[in-house]
Amino acid sequence: MKRRMGVVVAGLVLVAVAALVSVFVVVPRFGTDTIDRSQPALLQSLRDLSQYHAAAGDFQVVLDIENDVRFVPSALAGQRTLFVAAGTVNAYVDFGGLAEESFTVSPEAKTVELALPPAVLDKPNLVQERCYVFAQERGLLDRLSSLVETQDQQPFYVAAEQKISDAARDSGLAGRAEENTRKMLTGMFGALGYQVTFTAAAD
Repeated sequence: MKRRMGVVVAGLVLVAVAALVSVFVVVPRFGTDTIDRSQPALLQSLRDLSQYHAAAGDFQVVLDIENDVRFVPSALAGQRTLFVAAGTVNAYVDFGGLAEESFTVSPEAKTVELALPPAVLDKPNLVQERCYVFAQERGLLDRLSSLVETQDQQPFYVAAEQKISDAARDSGLAGRAEENTRKMLTGMFGALGYQVTFTAAAD
Protein backbone atom coordinates (compact mmCIF):
# COMPACT_ATOMS: atom_id res chain seq x y z
CA MET A 1 0.00 0.00 0.00
CA LYS A 2 2.76 2.41 0.93
CA ARG A 3 4.61 1.53 -2.26
CA ARG A 4 1.50 2.25 -4.30
CA MET A 5 1.05 5.62 -2.58
CA GLY A 6 4.69 6.43 -3.33
CA VAL A 7 4.17 5.68 -6.99
CA VAL A 8 1.06 7.91 -7.06
CA VAL A 9 2.89 10.81 -5.39
CA ALA A 10 5.83 10.43 -7.75
CA GLY A 11 3.43 10.49 -10.67
CA LEU A 12 1.78 13.68 -9.43
CA VAL A 13 5.19 15.30 -9.04
CA LEU A 14 6.11 14.35 -12.61
CA VAL A 15 2.83 15.83 -13.86
CA ALA A 16 3.47 19.07 -11.98
CA VAL A 17 7.00 19.31 -13.35
CA ALA A 18 5.75 18.66 -16.86
CA ALA A 19 3.16 21.39 -16.46
CA LEU A 20 5.79 23.90 -15.34
CA VAL A 21 8.07 22.95 -18.21
CA SER A 22 5.24 23.43 -20.66
CA VAL A 23 4.61 26.91 -19.29
CA PHE A 24 8.23 27.99 -19.78
CA VAL A 25 8.77 26.16 -23.08
CA VAL A 26 5.47 26.40 -24.93
CA VAL A 27 4.41 29.93 -24.01
CA PRO A 28 7.51 31.71 -25.39
CA ARG A 29 6.87 30.03 -28.75
CA PHE A 30 3.61 31.93 -29.04
CA GLY A 31 5.33 35.21 -28.14
CA THR A 32 3.70 38.34 -26.80
CA ASP A 33 2.03 41.19 -28.60
CA THR A 34 2.35 44.86 -27.65
CA ILE A 35 -0.69 46.95 -28.46
CA ASP A 36 -0.20 50.71 -28.55
CA ARG A 37 -3.51 52.48 -28.04
CA SER A 38 -1.93 55.88 -27.43
CA GLN A 39 -3.36 58.88 -29.21
CA PRO A 40 -1.20 60.64 -31.85
CA ALA A 41 0.79 63.69 -30.78
CA LEU A 42 -1.09 66.97 -31.14
CA LEU A 43 0.50 70.17 -32.37
CA GLN A 44 0.22 72.75 -29.62
CA SER A 45 1.83 75.76 -31.28
CA LEU A 46 4.25 76.94 -33.96
CA ARG A 47 6.81 79.69 -33.53
CA ASP A 48 9.44 81.29 -35.71
CA LEU A 49 13.03 81.09 -34.53
CA SER A 50 15.55 83.89 -34.93
CA GLN A 51 18.36 82.14 -33.10
CA TYR A 52 21.64 81.13 -34.69
CA HIS A 53 22.97 78.12 -32.80
CA ALA A 54 26.69 78.59 -33.22
CA ALA A 55 28.27 76.14 -30.75
CA ALA A 56 27.41 73.21 -28.51
CA GLY A 57 29.18 71.48 -25.66
CA ASP A 58 28.83 67.93 -24.35
CA PHE A 59 29.21 67.59 -20.60
CA GLN A 60 29.24 64.78 -18.05
CA VAL A 61 29.02 65.01 -14.28
CA VAL A 62 29.17 62.47 -11.45
CA LEU A 63 27.11 63.55 -8.47
CA ASP A 64 28.09 62.32 -5.02
CA ILE A 65 25.14 63.16 -2.77
CA GLU A 66 24.77 61.95 0.80
CA ASN A 67 21.62 62.31 2.90
CA ASP A 68 22.28 61.89 6.60
CA VAL A 69 19.75 61.47 9.39
CA ARG A 70 20.85 63.37 12.47
CA PHE A 71 21.76 61.35 15.54
CA VAL A 72 21.10 58.07 13.65
CA PRO A 73 23.93 55.76 12.52
CA SER A 74 24.35 55.59 8.73
CA ALA A 75 24.02 51.82 8.89
CA LEU A 76 20.46 52.30 10.12
CA ALA A 77 19.23 55.31 8.13
CA GLY A 78 20.48 57.58 5.39
CA GLN A 79 21.90 57.05 1.96
CA ARG A 80 24.74 58.06 -0.35
CA THR A 81 24.27 58.03 -4.12
CA LEU A 82 26.64 58.30 -7.05
CA PHE A 83 24.61 59.56 -10.01
CA VAL A 84 26.08 59.88 -13.51
CA ALA A 85 24.53 62.44 -15.86
CA ALA A 86 25.41 63.64 -19.35
CA GLY A 87 23.94 66.42 -21.40
CA THR A 88 24.41 69.00 -24.13
CA VAL A 89 24.35 72.78 -23.88
CA ASN A 90 23.74 74.91 -26.97
CA ALA A 91 25.07 78.45 -27.31
CA TYR A 92 23.19 80.75 -29.66
CA VAL A 93 22.95 84.36 -30.78
CA ASP A 94 19.43 85.77 -30.99
CA PHE A 95 18.92 88.10 -33.95
CA GLY A 96 15.29 88.70 -33.07
CA GLY A 97 16.11 91.77 -30.97
CA LEU A 98 18.16 93.53 -33.64
CA ALA A 99 16.80 96.99 -34.44
CA GLU A 100 17.45 99.22 -37.45
CA GLU A 101 20.08 101.17 -35.53
CA SER A 102 22.01 97.93 -35.05
CA PHE A 103 23.05 98.11 -38.73
CA THR A 104 25.10 100.76 -40.46
CA VAL A 105 25.38 100.00 -44.16
CA SER A 106 27.46 101.97 -46.65
CA PRO A 107 26.68 100.82 -50.20
CA GLU A 108 29.36 103.11 -51.63
CA ALA A 109 32.16 101.81 -49.38
CA LYS A 110 30.69 98.32 -49.36
CA THR A 111 30.89 98.14 -45.57
CA VAL A 112 28.52 96.98 -42.86
CA GLU A 113 28.80 97.78 -39.18
CA LEU A 114 26.77 95.46 -36.98
CA ALA A 115 26.09 95.58 -33.25
CA LEU A 116 26.19 91.87 -32.47
CA PRO A 117 24.17 90.62 -29.47
CA PRO A 118 26.05 88.47 -26.96
CA ALA A 119 25.69 84.73 -27.13
CA VAL A 120 23.27 83.01 -24.75
CA LEU A 121 23.56 79.55 -23.22
CA ASP A 122 20.53 77.35 -23.57
CA LYS A 123 19.20 75.12 -20.80
CA PRO A 124 21.09 71.80 -20.58
CA ASN A 125 19.51 68.98 -22.53
CA LEU A 126 20.12 65.84 -20.48
CA VAL A 127 20.51 62.58 -22.39
CA GLN A 128 18.20 60.18 -20.55
CA GLU A 129 20.05 57.06 -21.73
CA ARG A 130 23.25 58.37 -20.13
CA CYS A 131 21.75 59.38 -16.77
CA TYR A 132 21.70 56.64 -14.16
CA VAL A 133 22.49 55.67 -10.57
CA PHE A 134 26.01 54.27 -10.63
CA ALA A 135 26.22 53.18 -6.99
CA GLN A 136 24.21 53.62 -3.83
CA GLU A 137 24.66 52.91 -0.13
CA ARG A 138 21.56 52.80 2.04
CA GLY A 139 20.81 52.31 5.69
CA LEU A 140 18.61 49.43 6.79
CA LEU A 141 15.45 51.53 7.03
CA ASP A 142 16.01 53.06 3.59
CA ARG A 143 16.52 49.62 2.06
CA LEU A 144 13.27 48.42 3.59
CA SER A 145 11.36 51.47 2.36
CA SER A 146 12.68 50.92 -1.18
CA LEU A 147 10.79 47.64 -1.25
CA VAL A 148 7.44 49.42 -1.16
CA GLU A 149 8.20 52.76 -2.86
CA THR A 150 10.31 53.97 -5.78
CA GLN A 151 12.98 56.54 -5.09
CA ASP A 152 12.39 59.93 -6.66
CA GLN A 153 15.36 60.69 -8.93
CA GLN A 154 14.16 64.17 -9.89
CA PRO A 155 16.51 65.91 -7.38
CA PHE A 156 19.48 64.25 -9.09
CA TYR A 157 18.41 65.56 -12.49
CA VAL A 158 17.93 69.06 -11.11
CA ALA A 159 21.36 69.01 -9.48
CA ALA A 160 22.94 67.65 -12.66
CA GLU A 161 21.40 70.43 -14.76
CA GLN A 162 22.81 73.05 -12.40
CA LYS A 163 26.28 71.49 -12.42
CA ILE A 164 26.32 71.29 -16.21
CA SER A 165 25.05 74.87 -16.52
CA ASP A 166 27.87 76.09 -14.29
CA ALA A 167 30.43 74.11 -16.29
CA ALA A 168 29.10 75.47 -19.58
CA ARG A 169 29.29 79.04 -18.30
CA ASP A 170 32.94 78.57 -17.31
CA SER A 171 33.94 76.66 -20.45
CA GLY A 172 34.08 79.60 -22.85
CA LEU A 173 31.24 78.13 -24.90
CA ALA A 174 29.48 81.50 -25.25
CA GLY A 175 32.64 83.16 -26.52
CA ARG A 176 33.12 80.43 -29.09
CA ALA A 177 29.53 80.88 -30.27
CA GLU A 178 30.10 84.60 -30.76
CA GLU A 179 33.29 83.94 -32.71
CA ASN A 180 31.52 81.40 -34.94
CA THR A 181 28.67 83.85 -35.51
CA ARG A 182 31.07 86.57 -36.58
CA LYS A 183 32.73 84.15 -39.01
CA MET A 184 29.37 83.17 -40.46
CA LEU A 185 28.27 86.79 -40.97
CA THR A 186 31.66 87.77 -42.38
CA GLY A 187 31.40 85.01 -44.95
CA MET A 188 27.78 85.86 -45.79
CA PHE A 189 28.42 89.61 -46.28
CA GLY A 190 31.71 88.87 -47.99
CA ALA A 191 29.88 86.82 -50.61
CA LEU A 192 27.86 89.98 -51.36
CA GLY A 193 30.99 92.07 -51.66
CA TYR A 194 30.69 93.77 -48.26
CA GLN A 195 33.22 94.03 -45.46
CA VAL A 196 31.66 93.74 -42.02
CA THR A 197 32.84 95.06 -38.68
CA PHE A 198 31.28 94.26 -35.33
CA THR A 199 30.53 96.35 -32.28
CA ALA A 200 29.07 95.41 -28.91
CA ALA A 201 25.29 95.60 -28.72
CA ALA A 202 23.88 98.21 -26.34
CA ASP A 203 22.34 96.83 -23.15
